[in-house]
Amino acid sequence: MGKGFFISKVVAVVCVVVAISAVATIIALSVVYAQEKSKNQETPTTATTAGPGTQTTTPSTPKEPWQRYRLPDSLSPISYNVTLWPRLTPNTDGLYIFSGYSTVLFTCVKETDLILIHSNKLNFTMFDGYHAQLKAVDGASAPQLKKSWLEVPTQYLVIQLSSPLQAGSTYELFTEFVGELADDLGGFYRSEYDEDGVRKILATTQMQPTDARKAFPCFDEPAMKAVFHMTLIHPHGTVALSNSMNYEPINITTPDGLNLIQTSFGPTEIMSTYLLAFVVCDFGFLQSDLGANVLIRIWARKKAIEEGQGAYALEKTGPILSFFEKYYKIPYPLKKSDQIALPDFSAGAMENWGLITYRETALLYNPAVSSNGDKEWVATVISHELAHMWFGNLVTTKWWNDLWLNEGFATYVSYLGANYAEPDWNMSDLIVLNEIIGVMAVDALASSHPLSSKEADVMRPEDINALFDSITYSKGAAVLRMLSSFITEEVFSNGLNTYLEEFKYKNTVYQDLWKNLQTAVDNAGIQLPHSVEVIMNRWILQMGFPVVTIDTKTGKISQKHFLLNPDSVVDVPSEFNYEWFVPITWIKTGAAKDQYWLLTKEATNADMMTGDGDWLIANIDMKGFYRVNYDSENWDRILTKLSTQHQDIPVINRAQIIDDAFNLARAKIVSTTLALSTTRFLNTELEYMPWQTATRNLDYFVLMFDRSEVYGPMQGYINKKVTPLFKHFEELTANWTKIPEKHTDQYNQVNALSWGCSTGVDGCKELTTAWFKEWMDNPDNNKISPNLRTTVYCSAIAQGGAVEWDFAWKMYKSATIASEAEKLLYALSCTKQPWLLNRYLEYCLDPTMIRKQDATFTINYIAGNPIGQPLAWDFIRANWAHIFNDYGGGSMSFGRLINGVTKRFSSEFEYKQLLQFKEDNISQLGSAASSFEQALERTKANMDWVALNKKLVFDWFTSEISGTV
Repeated sequence: MGKGFFISKVVAVVCVVVAISAVATIIALSVVYAQEKSKNQETPTTATTAGPGTQTTTPSTPKEPWQRYRLPDSLSPISYNVTLWPRLTPNTDGLYIFSGYSTVLFTCVKETDLILIHSNKLNFTMFDGYHAQLKAVDGASAPQLKKSWLEVPTQYLVIQLSSPLQAGSTYELFTEFVGELADDLGGFYRSEYDEDGVRKILATTQMQPTDARKAFPCFDEPAMKAVFHMTLIHPHGTVALSNSMNYEPINITTPDGLNLIQTSFGPTEIMSTYLLAFVVCDFGFLQSDLGANVLIRIWARKKAIEEGQGAYALEKTGPILSFFEKYYKIPYPLKKSDQIALPDFSAGAMENWGLITYRETALLYNPAVSSNGDKEWVATVISHELAHMWFGNLVTTKWWNDLWLNEGFATYVSYLGANYAEPDWNMSDLIVLNEIIGVMAVDALASSHPLSSKEADVMRPEDINALFDSITYSKGAAVLRMLSSFITEEVFSNGLNTYLEEFKYKNTVYQDLWKNLQTAVDNAGIQLPHSVEVIMNRWILQMGFPVVTIDTKTGKISQKHFLLNPDSVVDVPSEFNYEWFVPITWIKTGAAKDQYWLLTKEATNADMMTGDGDWLIANIDMKGFYRVNYDSENWDRILTKLSTQHQDIPVINRAQIIDDAFNLARAKIVSTTLALSTTRFLNTELEYMPWQTATRNLDYFVLMFDRSEVYGPMQGYINKKVTPLFKHFEELTANWTKIPEKHTDQYNQVNALSWGCSTGVDGCKELTTAWFKEWMDNPDNNKISPNLRTTVYCSAIAQGGAVEWDFAWKMYKSATIASEAEKLLYALSCTKQPWLLNRYLEYCLDPTMIRKQDATFTINYIAGNPIGQPLAWDFIRANWAHIFNDYGGGSMSFGRLINGVTKRFSSEFEYKQLLQFKEDNISQLGSAASSFEQALERTKANMDWVALNKKLVFDWFTSEISGTV
């Protein structure tokens, strides 16, 4: 092992006696787990022990502390000593389990005769009829236990005492327990994979937001920070990892003769429970040079490491860490940074302090098989997680209602870190495409929500899970990017530094950041129309954003809450009346002008009046989170400029013009023909951002019209626009044999091929079919460019039948590289054969066919196929209870599932089906509840839009392809 890997061989000896003495208890505990599990499942909502051996029923009144979802402020944890032993083979009942014991040291802050500590799905050893043992520290006496029980709805172990704990005194609570090492991707869970024909099992964790309590009893709230001393017992041939550096592993023998390894870890920094992580696996790793200040290790399946799939992550982690050290002006707080790629993982990655866990596609990269998009994803996810090491981990928000600050910030600066690591990629611009444009569509719904919620509105675990959405991540990033822009990046960085220094190892609310940024603004002498807090409150405490309308004839500027469906009713009041303080950056005929603040509903700026031939564009580089509309004359001048010299308009603003126009048209603010006219220049456009924005907006037309007569003329129009782009890349790549040098050109090549094949550009389908057939003829030698594989696979499978589908399925099941498997997983949904799509849907509920982490994505992929959409909708309705119960109704992916399956809905019949489904399953919506509201609203908007625009759009496309005006 590298220098610094072991802390001390001597210190570890202290742990030996504790471990061996407890092993017998752990074994005895695990033997009865199957019976205890079934007993626990049959137990009433509240299981109570009143004195040794006495069972009673707890009165159920909402006023009792254990019936509230938030912990009282009477106790404060100091440290935990936790020992866990995961079994990597099933017991005689076929169950995978873990057993363990824990001691939590805590201080009594306020006198109380009640201990509430979180526990979920754990079965406890009883001590004289109680679930725990309590003792006082420093020789004092502890109160006797009076009653203990598990309060299942609020996930507490409840302990009532015969006399109060004394304020200022310190106590220890000891528990022993067993839990299931399930495959549910939450808490302490198991992941499975095949390597060289052998089924491998590993144990890993995902604690955020409320699943540490599934691993051991704990005060499972972000503000309850503590130090953690972890010990893992595991089989020979495996390695144990956790947040801290480990002591030297020790061989131990259980009373029944099992030879095992015990690995103990040094104390963590003071941190929240949701950042705790531990893994038992037989993975390999790559590591940084021995002399490095921070030990960096990339862990993954041994084969993946042998193939060098972790090399890119290792290469970029050091520079990104260095960037953030300079950006925050604070050294990395830990001695090591372990990053591990897991075969089964629900999110993209998790910022556990010192042991970051990743989905394989977010950490592993193989240049022979992975695309440039895969590479970009690895760089940005690593950057996102490393940003959290300071912002989120060192300083943590007090409660989940401010999750947006944690995740929005990490999303924003992840692009800065990735831009530093890959300066040729222009990542600081790509945030507009990847985050901002997409979330504006969500935030334009009346069913959106403010970034910052009231603490009282976010109580239950499902409430917390529902916050992990695009508003939190992407809008959070967008408004922080806007703030950084108008106070400057340097001042923003200075304010972050003082914020982190002031609150390190503590918890905060968002106002604490505003105060530090205000101090930095004042020190820099920057003049703002109001304080940072007053300006930003309007962006975070009310949902939505404005459309700013500029009349270049009069200089009049106005703002209005932008709603995608202007007829939707906003029934959530705002103390700001849905008005914002808007920083307007603008250019006139290409010349940059001074920023202007719109502080009222209407204002006039004479400088924004234009003369003949002048054109004006506002919101330069989309630094502001708002849309822009103009008078008709300025729109005409912009369209003329696009059709004659589009390069005179900044590339991000060319994308912005398209996106604003299409969304303004959907909101009935401008005509749909104006929006469509912003795409006329595309036959001369070679840049990725305008093309990608046009693609996304035209995709909406495809969704609405691909089952109608509009589809033919629309395809003909797009064919005309994409043919020059297709020929450009044909020449640039020497007939598709070379990879474009520019990062965004590699992306736009995919647009050219994808649109080319879907609209029938000459030679495109023949090309993809030939490439795929060549691979089918020689499965061990796939010559298709990794960048183009998703498009080629999809096109070939769409044109083929069962033979092509079965070949792709075989390749998916045998893929050893996660990014390749993901491409095939998507492409399999492209078939036009309903029976194949139905079979594929059935596979989604069989974890041996499709991993649980991928099931909801796969259903969405199928729903994206016009033939698959009604099949997917029928499927989730028929199987909702099973999906909800077995695939985690509280997980983040359920909102995406509803959005994905319903995005085509545009008829009264579909609206009624959706409403009926919601009513039928009102008790089983979980984190998808708000997504149902958004889907209903979106369906209504789609219905209105199609009714209003179908004939107009048909006529426009028909006119364009016939060459008439």
